Amino acid sequence: MTEIKRPINIHNHYHAHVYFDSQTLQFASDLCIKAGELFDLKVGRIHQKPVGPHPKWSCQISFSDKDFDQLIPWLSDNRDGLTVLVHAQTGENLKDHTEYAYWLGDNVQLNLSIFGG
Repeated sequence: MTEIKRPINIHNHYHAHVYFDSQTLQFASDLCIKAGELFDLKVGRIHQKPVGPHPKWSCQISFSDKDFDQLIPWLSDNRDGLTVLVHAQTGENLKDHTEYAYWLGDNVQLNLSIFGG
């Protein structure tokens, strides 16, 4: 079994992708909106289909290393079983979604083929 990499604050910019399904749509939407409001962060659209490398419905939260130490524990405590991918934003998409990818909850197999991987 592969060990799940927990988030660590070693980059300047990040995305958190909250994964959900039809049963958890409202909870996930509320979670993302609340995170944006509490931490003054940019929250993307609530995608009710797989987008990019994400094989599940998701919502993206953009944040920096300055937000990391407050946001990540809050997401961990409030995600209520949802899986959250946290990854660096270095400009190297394949590395960001593999080497620099961290998880709250179970890891999910990403569609890396869009990065040529």
